[in-house]
Amino acid sequence: MIEFNLLDRQYRQYENEYKEAAIRVLESGWYILGNELKAFEEEYSSWLGSKYCVGVNSGLDAIIIALKTLGVKEGDEVIVPANTYIASIMGITLNGATPVFIEPDEYYNIDTSKIEAAITKKTKAILVVHLYGQVADMHKIMSLAKKHNIYVIEDCAQAHGAKLNKKNVGTFGDVSCFSFFPTKNIGAFGDAGAIITNKKSLDTKARTIRNYGSRVKYHNEIIGMNSRMDEIQAALLRAKLHHVYELITERQRIAELYLNNIQNDKIELPRIKYDRDSHVFHLFVVRTKGRNKLQKYMLDNGIKTQIHYPIPPHLSECYLELNHKKGDFPITEKYSNQVLSIPLYNGMTQEEMDRVIDVLNRF
Repeated sequence: MIEFNLLDRQYRQYENEYKEAAIRVLESGWYILGNELKAFEEEYSSWLGSKYCVGVNSGLDAIIIALKTLGVKEGDEVIVPANTYIASIMGITLNGATPVFIEPDEYYNIDTSKIEAAITKKTKAILVVHLYGQVADMHKIMSLAKKHNIYVIEDCAQAHGAKLNKKNVGTFGDVSCFSFFPTKNIGAFGDAGAIITNKKSLDTKARTIRNYGSRVKYHNEIIGMNSRMDEIQAALLRAKLHHVYELITERQRIAELYLNNIQNDKIELPRIKYDRDSHVFHLFVVRTKGRNKLQKYMLDNGIKTQIHYPIPPHLSECYLELNHKKGDFPITEKYSNQVLSIPLYNGMTQEEMDRVIDVLNRF
């Protein structure tokens, strides 16, 4: 059986470094807000090309805190792609704001041609998602934001290392959010996330919010959260950061093999809008009108797949209050009925890749 993902393959590539990092923390006797997190924040922001990085507990917490730092609140609207993972939307609604959904383009990212018509006096920000690992059209988005004097938040949970004109995602907007969930391109060994910004005031506020609203112990200036990346995750991520380009290049190589060798007119392959560096393939997503049939066929032939995502956020049970119905966002809904993610992970063997290609070509 070919699994959809095998995280232990990547672990074993750098096993000794991970063990050394974990033991270093255990022996230090300091496990929260210590030197490992400080070092990771400096190293990650330097790698991205930004001034500040705030390590938090998860990608969702990063979005929640990022929006809080910008003052997003009840009565505000945040423009967001309809075609995304639900965490992007939860970050908005947990701040009391209203998501305004925009349909995707042919690359699965937000269709920038439809954004301006959705901007109102209540619009506080655009939350961009670089879905599946491909960069959204940040030049157009930043131009619109400047024209209408609204904030831009980048959700980079799936796009560590993706670039547009040699500039890393996460360095375009006012504030950016990363997830280090274990399956991500730079994954921790548990939950972890980060907030990126070039503005000192936003950095200070995000740090305050993540630590009970306190900069000085027991002096709680604002209502905050307990959302701190722990020292072990920070140390493990520091170790992984040393190999990030090896890991990204491997994913891109597997994707290129798929793109060049999967040939079946019943299956639509992902498209790359810009150049090779603009897509880091957190997921390799194909589309077909017979998605459920394809998924069963793959499983019958010993290959596991996943659907990202079967229910669009606007149709999720938790968002019935938004009063959306089937047919409101037909492109998003079509994608949700047709997309299928096939195995692509660090450590895949050539035999496994060839098997996936062969089975798809015979569908």
